[in-house]
Amino acid sequence: MTFRLADRIVRLPEQFFSGLTRRVAAFQSQGYDVINLGQGNPDLPTPPHIVEALREAVLDPATHRYPPFRGLPELKEAAADFYRRTYGVKLDPEREVAILVGGKTGLVEVAELYLEPGDVALVPDPGYPDYLSGIALAGAKPYPLPITASNGYVPDLESVPESVWERAKVWYINYPNNPTGAGVTTSFFEQAIAKAHRHGVLIVHDFAYGAIGYDDHRPPSFMQVEGARETGIEIYTLSKTFNMAGWRVAFAVGNPQVIEHINLIQDHYYVSIFSAVQRASVAALRGPDDGIESLRQTYQRRRDAFLGALRSAGMDVPAPLGSFFCWIPLPSGASSVAFAEALLEEAHVAVAPGRGFGEHGEGHVRVGLLAPEDRLIEAAERMARFWATRF
Repeated sequence: MTFRLADRIVRLPEQFFSGLTRRVAAFQSQGYDVINLGQGNPDLPTPPHIVEALREAVLDPATHRYPPFRGLPELKEAAADFYRRTYGVKLDPEREVAILVGGKTGLVEVAELYLEPGDVALVPDPGYPDYLSGIALAGAKPYPLPITASNGYVPDLESVPESVWERAKVWYINYPNNPTGAGVTTSFFEQAIAKAHRHGVLIVHDFAYGAIGYDDHRPPSFMQVEGARETGIEIYTLSKTFNMAGWRVAFAVGNPQVIEHINLIQDHYYVSIFSAVQRASVAALRGPDDGIESLRQTYQRRRDAFLGALRSAGMDVPAPLGSFFCWIPLPSGASSVAFAEALLEEAHVAVAPGRGFGEHGEGHVRVGLLAPEDRLIEAAERMARFWATRF
């Protein structure tokens, strides 16, 4: 027997980075010392107080039953309190907070909720590839907004044709940005809100790296800006801020109607998240907050160590304002895929080719600061030696 996949599954984009993962594993299985900086998987452990909260919750038989469909009220309250403390934003826990099974899930769900075949979704290019997954499932079309060094990694909104704005229904924004590490001030959000309000476009701000800003840059929340609550939502994940990537917990905040619609679709997909994990997430969001600053400082030291080693070897590379990624330009005409494959094969350093993030990512590679400082320095030295043989 054969079974035909539904069209919505057939049109899903290829998972560009699955091949990289397999190649890294193949080299490691042969005994090579591979420094894997190609993925966005935090390498630090979840803080002990969160793990302890999980242990205690698992031992409570009350957590062994189905949780409420829309999440534990105390987790929504903790998320609202976190936003009040961190960003000065007041949220109604019941109407303006939705618990998500990981941030990626929410990004896909929004597309399923609001896009029809023929609609347009605006996406950053380069940008997080999984924005395209939900758009494809909905049968809509992505419209790439170039973010490059020439425009300061901020899209030129005036260059978008009026005909595109008329068809656009959802707009994905992401700062601090993956893969470029770029940041913005609230003035960009103000411009985006004005455009979205005029054209009836829902803004979805992916705030996955909100806790990680460098030097004097502290990433602002979209929700801090007047009009944000009317025009969109923000998705915040515990994966990066609290090193809880494998726990699959996030939340959306903002427009009450959109929050209700997210809850509606999740009523059909899930019975929320294991209650013990939700209780541990409450412990994460309620503090202590100094752990977040310590995390930021760790990534700052890693960024400075890695870039310092590259610059000492004569490579002039830009410093990111946020996220835990460095976005490294290659010499003109160089293929990011060929460079990444050769770097892995010859220097045993894994990086992500920029082409996997969109057409405007070509000519770059993304490096994750997801190893101790000594390993990052070694990776930079290997990369510099390899670079010298190529360019």
